[in-house]
Amino acid sequence: MAVSEHIPLERVRNIGIIAHIDAGKTTTTERILYYTGMIHKLGSVDEGNTQMDYMEQEKERGITIVAANTTTYWKNHKVNIIDTPGHVDFTIEVERSLKVLDGAVIVLCATSGVQSQTETVWRQADRYHVPRVAFINKVDRLGADFDRVLGQLRERLGANAAAINFPDAHEDQFKGVIDVVAMKYITYEDADGLKMIVSDVPENLMAKAAAYRHTLVEKVGEADDAIMEKYLNEEAVSPEDLMAGIRRGVLKAKFLPVLSGTALRNRGVQLVLDAVVDYLPSPLDVPPVKAFNPNNKEDVFYRKPDDREPLAALVFKVASDPYVGKLFYTRIYSGVLTAGETLLNATRDKKERVSKLLLMHANKQEIIAKAGAGEIIAVVGLKETKNGDTLCHDSFPAILEGMKVPEPVVSMALEPKTKADQDKLGMILRKFLDEDPSLRVEYDHETSQTIISGMGELHLEIVIDRMRREHGLEANIGRPQVAYKEAITRKVEDVVGKFISQTGGRGQYGHVVIDVEPAERGSGVKFIDKVVGGVIPREFIKSIETGIMSQSKSGILAGYPVTDLVVTLHDGSYHDVDSSDIAFQMAARIALKEGLLKGGSSFQEPIMSVEVACPEEFMGSVIGDLNTRRAKITELGNIGNVKTTRADVPLAEMFNYANALRSLTQGRASFSMEPSYYAQVPNNVAEKIIGARQDYLNSRRK
Repeated sequence: MAVSEHIPLERVRNIGIIAHIDAGKTTTTERILYYTGMIHKLGSVDEGNTQMDYMEQEKERGITIVAANTTTYWKNHKVNIIDTPGHVDFTIEVERSLKVLDGAVIVLCATSGVQSQTETVWRQADRYHVPRVAFINKVDRLGADFDRVLGQLRERLGANAAAINFPDAHEDQFKGVIDVVAMKYITYEDADGLKMIVSDVPENLMAKAAAYRHTLVEKVGEADDAIMEKYLNEEAVSPEDLMAGIRRGVLKAKFLPVLSGTALRNRGVQLVLDAVVDYLPSPLDVPPVKAFNPNNKEDVFYRKPDDREPLAALVFKVASDPYVGKLFYTRIYSGVLTAGETLLNATRDKKERVSKLLLMHANKQEIIAKAGAGEIIAVVGLKETKNGDTLCHDSFPAILEGMKVPEPVVSMALEPKTKADQDKLGMILRKFLDEDPSLRVEYDHETSQTIISGMGELHLEIVIDRMRREHGLEANIGRPQVAYKEAITRKVEDVVGKFISQTGGRGQYGHVVIDVEPAERGSGVKFIDKVVGGVIPREFIKSIETGIMSQSKSGILAGYPVTDLVVTLHDGSYHDVDSSDIAFQMAARIALKEGLLKGGSSFQEPIMSVEVACPEEFMGSVIGDLNTRRAKITELGNIGNVKTTRADVPLAEMFNYANALRSLTQGRASFSMEPSYYAQVPNNVAEKIIGARQDYLNSRRK
């Protein structure tokens, strides 16, 4: 199919491939591109020559680091695909991809099953109401068990899941796939899996296929009234009726069709593509996107996926290209975007000119003249736009809802090796901040160091590696540190902050009264203005908020940021002559310090959800070691003959855990780890943190 040919919206699919690391996402995407004719030679993750993993770091490490998108065609449908990372350190790539996608394929390993990051991407898809199909991959691997993984989808993820096909045998005995919707047996004629052979289900598999189909009809019936009626009346359900029922259940996100195969051995991927076009939504099947008027936040309206609607497009990712500069990956929700036109960035109230529109194929580009509703493209030429901004026409301004950005858990100190590199460092980090919303950068005036914070050691390691390779900047690097936070434990009312200075000439006067109280976990710092009667002029309210936010970046215990706090301003006073912006900022800072002191400010540390898999003979040693790391064991289980342990462990205790686990288990264990929540640090540990921080600051001052 010609790329330039117009595809009606009902035949467009915007999908993501999501999974735990090493489940086979990139290999599955590679096979999809091969079977749809977009590439003519299969690449391998191990050999570092896949289309979607194009960064040098991805090729070397065999993992996906940045989400890559491409466009392909299958059975007269246009399929826009985003291949997302599986490593938790790059979870922002999954977050912003799911924000703009209409559907997703969740890939699972038939041996490992539902893993920690599988649960994370599932919750992310839930948050954005993304319908899904599941592909249980690697059914040819040692220890593969399709039914066990299907059970985990129901038990661990709470999915209303049923197989629409299942494998004929596992491991090296795997022969083909049984389609339980059409009741057909599918095998392959060639090693590349290009030629499928469809035949009747063999007699020895009929009873098993009938049992799977009965379960499928029952599970679809739970999500669809029409199928339930036929099920209760014991009427025959035709393949056409069943497919229609599955689609209705998937669109409501109330049913999960499950497929099987092995992407590496080229089996079952075409059936995944069929499921994408048969069951996942087109842009027309997704509810109209919510927007609000930038001039009046209470004026809420909805944009339908229609070229005739006013333009509403969300920039969900910014990336750098060595040839064209910045690429702004954009989902068009309504209207038409044309190259050469001037747009309004409604989020920042700035005019922007679009110089080019590109259709992306991983790191390759195809220039297009215009793009309509439902498309995912890259825009070139924007100057002021950042991640999460909305593009529209100034005659119909609109702002779309942004995305959730996770809080960083690990920080690292950087020092350029030469004075000349200091300015260069700032420029490079600004570029990285534009690209990666989960990265944080701040300057520590006490230590004269630049502090970068991110989602994990690997995240920061990749940032440092990119600085060196892409920009030739070498820096001295401190060892990774836990990103501790401070939070109060109780509400305190009527906290007074006064700043009065008389040093000759005009004085300074600021006086505020605030309440401080703990907020829900992960909510950050919120400022509420409840001043009435003009006791503080309106022009100074912003100064007070600035002072609160500035002070919240450095708590009272050891200078770590404050979080999960609500500050309510309700009283104060001013002086006609002496009051100023700086006076009220200082008064606000004094008040917040006092509030933290009286509110019992305590350390909060990131707790990681850890899953360890190892042979049974090492399980006792593994659990004993976890207990020494202040772990809270939450679950013990089995994957075949391998024992699994799930635990919540403070991040501070998990540095260099890979080497320790290797030593404990003779290299026969594996583990995964992801941020879970923040919790209060025990007093004895808090004292050590404060002492270590003080020693570090003293050493820097010498």
